[in-house]
Amino acid sequence: MSYQPIENYGIIGNMRTVALVGMNGSIDWYCCPHFDSPSVFGALLDDKKGGHFQISADADGVRHKQFYWPSTNVLVTRFLLKDGIVELEDFMPAGLPSDSPAYHHIYRRIRCVRGAARIWVECRPAFDYGRQNHETLIEANGARFKAGNLTLALSTTVPLSDDGQGGVSAHFVLTEGQSQTFILGEKSVAGRAPTPPSEKEGEELLRDTVKFWHQWLSACTYHGRWREHVHRSALALKLLTFEPTGAIIAAPTTSLPEVIGGVRNWDYRYTWMRDAAFTVYAFLRIGFRDEAAAFLGWIEDYASKHASRNAPSPVMFTIEGGTEIPEQTLEHWEGYQGSRPVRIGNAAVSQFQGDIYGELMDAMYLSNKYVSPTPYDIWVKIRNRLEWICENWQLPDAGIWEMRNRQEHFVYSKVMNWVALDRGIRLADKRALPADRAKWIRERDRICEEVMSQGWNEKRKSFTQFYGSEDLDASLLIMPLVFFMAPTDPRMLKTLDAILENPRQGGLVSDGLVHRYPPHPRIDGLPGEEGTFNMCSFWLVEALTRAGQAYPEKLDQARLLFERVLGYANHLGLYAEQTGPQGEALGNFPQAFTHLALISAAFNLDRMLGSQV
Repeated sequence: MSYQPIENYGIIGNMRTVALVGMNGSIDWYCCPHFDSPSVFGALLDDKKGGHFQISADADGVRHKQFYWPSTNVLVTRFLLKDGIVELEDFMPAGLPSDSPAYHHIYRRIRCVRGAARIWVECRPAFDYGRQNHETLIEANGARFKAGNLTLALSTTVPLSDDGQGGVSAHFVLTEGQSQTFILGEKSVAGRAPTPPSEKEGEELLRDTVKFWHQWLSACTYHGRWREHVHRSALALKLLTFEPTGAIIAAPTTSLPEVIGGVRNWDYRYTWMRDAAFTVYAFLRIGFRDEAAAFLGWIEDYASKHASRNAPSPVMFTIEGGTEIPEQTLEHWEGYQGSRPVRIGNAAVSQFQGDIYGELMDAMYLSNKYVSPTPYDIWVKIRNRLEWICENWQLPDAGIWEMRNRQEHFVYSKVMNWVALDRGIRLADKRALPADRAKWIRERDRICEEVMSQGWNEKRKSFTQFYGSEDLDASLLIMPLVFFMAPTDPRMLKTLDAILENPRQGGLVSDGLVHRYPPHPRIDGLPGEEGTFNMCSFWLVEALTRAGQAYPEKLDQARLLFERVLGYANHLGLYAEQTGPQGEALGNFPQAFTHLALISAAFNLDRMLGSQV
C-alpha cells in the first residue's frame, strides 16, 4: 500500500482520540485510547510497518468520493464501480454515557447501494508505534489482538482469516441492499470478541451519533456567508478537544512533514497554551461557551498546578496537564514518504516562549466577559503572573515559531506581553479587582514604545521579525487583531504592503497564501523550504478586513483572498498546518490553529461586509 496524500484523509473521533480515514477506506492513524497514546494504526508514518485497517471495494478502476453526513463528524467514503456503488460509513459513537460498551469503539459499516461488489477487508494493528508484538486470535464473533495490557476486539459476522503478518483479512460479496458491520474496540466480553450489533442496533447507534452532532452544532451562532466552512472548522475543533479534562490539542498527528523528505517533523498531540487560548476565542465568537469554559477549567484544574511565581510558565502540556514530554525518535519507522525522523514527544516544552501570556490573558478577559466572572483566587494567580511579566518582558525568547537554534527579541512576543498587561488592566478595571495598575500601565506603555522604536525597520518601512532584523514575519499581522495598533495606522498599512509582496520581492505572499517568514535564508537553522502557513493566510485576511474600515479596496482584497484560501482546503473542508507549492497539504493534520483562524476571519469579514451581497 503506497502513501496517500495528506489531504486525502478525513477524521472521525469521540473527544478522546481520532482516526484518520483515507479515501481508499483505510484507517492509517489511530492512537488508543487517547490522542497522545501510542498508535495502533500508523501506516501514515510507515506504510509497511505502521499498521492499518482497510475496507474497500476490490475492483479495478474504482473511483472514490468522501464526504461527511451534513453537520456531523460521521464520514462516508463512496466507491464508484463500473457496475455498482458501495458506501463505507465510519464514526466513533459520541455523547454516550461513559460506561456505555460502545463508547471506545470505531464503527465501520460497508453497504452496497447499487449493483454488486466484491469487498476486501484487512485489519493489521501495530501496537506501540509498531514496537510491541501482539497475539492474534480468530473467534466466532471476529478476532482479538492482544498486546501487553491492551486488547482490541474486532467484532463482525464476516469469516476472517489470519494473514500471517499479525492481522486478519476477508473477502466477500455484497449485493444491492446488503451490508456488513465491523466494530473495533477496547473491551472484550469474558475474554472473547463481543457479538456485533444487529442491523437495528447499528442504525440506532448511527442515529444517536448524528443526533449528538446536530444538537452540538445547533449552538453555533454564526449564520453568515461562509456557514458551511465555519461549521466544518467548529466540528474539527470539537474533535480536537479532550472531554475528560477540557484540554484542546494542536493536531491529532505527529511527524507529518512540513517538507517532504525533510526533518521538519514534530509531534503536535499536546496542548499548547497559545493555540488553545486562540481556540477559546474562536469558540466564543460563534457561541460555544461550554467548550471555552471547559478549557478554562483545564487551566485552573490542571495547567495552573505547574505555575511557579518566579519562573516562566510551561508552553505546552499533555492532555492530562503534565509537562513531562520527552522527545524521542522512532528509528524503525521511515516517516511519511521517507520523511525522517519520526518524533514522539516535543522538546519545545522546555523553551521560553514569552508570547503565551498574551494569548492566555486575552482568553481570560473574554471568558470574564462572555462566560463567567473571574474568581478572586484565579485573579491572584493572574496578578502574580502579570507582576512577573513586568520584570521579565525584556528577555529574549524562542518566539511563536519555536526556534531551536536561537533566542531573539521577537516583536510578536513583545506585542503579546503588551496584550497580557493590557487585558490585565482592563480586567482589573472591569471587575474592580485589586492590582498595581500604575505599574502595569507603565510597563505596558514601555513595551509599546520599545516595539515602535526597535521593532520598526526604517529601511524596510515595516515591522520586522525581531529587533535589528530585516526579515518580515507574518505573525506581525496579529498587531491590529489584538488592538496593539489601529489597522489603519500608516506603519501597519506599510507592513501589510510589504508582506503582500511576492517572496522574490522580499514579501511573504504567493497566490494569496502566506509564508510565516522568508523562505530563504532559513532563520530557523533547518534545511528545506517549507510551505505557506495556512493560519497566517487567514490572519492576512483579517488584517486587511480591519483596514477595510477606512479603505474599501482592502475589504475587497480581503474577501478575494479569503475565497482563494478556502479553495485550498481538502475535499472535506479540512486543513493541515501548511500548503505546499503544488497546493498539497503539509504538516500535521488537521491543525487547530488553521481552523480557528478561519473562524475568526470569517466572523470579522462577514461583520465588516454587513449587508453587502
